[in-house]
Amino acid sequence: MISNQILQNTLEGLKEITKVDYGVIDIDGKVQASTFPEVNDYTEPAAVFVDSPADSQIVADCQFFKVFDEFQLEYVLLTKGESDHLYTLGKIAAFQIQNLLQAYKERFDKDNFIKNLLLDNLLLVDIYNRAKKLNIETDVNRVVYIIELENEKEGDEMERVREALGNASQDFVTAVDDKNIIVVKEVAPDSDVSVLEKTAETLLQVLKDHGKVRVAYGTGVNEIKEVSRSFKEARMALDVGKIFFEDHSIIAYSVLGIGRLIYQLPIPLCRMFIREIFGGKSPDEFDEETLATINKFFENSLNVSETSRQLYIHRNTLVYRLDKLQKSTGLDLRVFEDAITFKIALMVVKYMKYMETVDY
Repeated sequence: MISNQILQNTLEGLKEITKVDYGVIDIDGKVQASTFPEVNDYTEPAAVFVDSPADSQIVADCQFFKVFDEFQLEYVLLTKGESDHLYTLGKIAAFQIQNLLQAYKERFDKDNFIKNLLLDNLLLVDIYNRAKKLNIETDVNRVVYIIELENEKEGDEMERVREALGNASQDFVTAVDDKNIIVVKEVAPDSDVSVLEKTAETLLQVLKDHGKVRVAYGTGVNEIKEVSRSFKEARMALDVGKIFFEDHSIIAYSVLGIGRLIYQLPIPLCRMFIREIFGGKSPDEFDEETLATINKFFENSLNVSETSRQLYIHRNTLVYRLDKLQKSTGLDLRVFEDAITFKIALMVVKYMKYMETVDY
């Protein structure tokens, strides 16, 4: 079914060209779109016209037309004006709406296919058979993007995304829940990270008026049967990004690193790990100065000189802090293995805290 907004835009465009007013009433007598306010006066005559065998009819100063979707009656179209060609203009308008019905029906069929493809609801043989019937290419490169909106959808978001992407025939915009918009984007085989990031930035900008917006995307796939894998990667990137990349509006699956492994750990195992490494103390309980030192040390790849320079402290002061940390934890961050253990512990604690907020 065509949205009322699309119908309204179509009628307004036709009126601008033909200088004739139009209205669309569904078979239940409800006005769906109109360019003149008196259209409500014609709902009862339209209901009578629906039950008549005629395809067109003059009622008062309006010409009525039936609009079919294949052989199913969908709408009554009204034309109202002074034109001598009112009948012809009405037939053209009815034809235009019938074409829109067909186009949106095809889009619905494709949308339904893409949703089931993303959710792994199709057998392998069905994927290729249905793709062929819907004229969807099966061997092009694609990447799945997920757009998460902070505010509720207003209804036109997917159309805006389609327009931003240029309405390419092999790009698909859909949704499998009320919170996210999913884009299955065709990309060139040699597309690098910069190309994928540019698309993500476009998606971010087109919906920036919806409050906080996040865009996550998976890796490229070159077979239609693999699209669901890219979707799962994008979904994981969205979730893991909230934990370990909370300041990022765009997050790619390829940069998650060890975060995607930690995200899949059961919480009891995480607690056991923290207890075994630190006893009864959690690594995030250190004072702010110590935590700032640790984070800066990791940022500079365990380089003492560069870390002390960026912290504006003497090298010996940094060494003293690291020695103090070693005494309290048994881990020397200047030793790669100990540094890895501590870094993972910090990430595990962050993950545990995030999961607690999600649970509650």
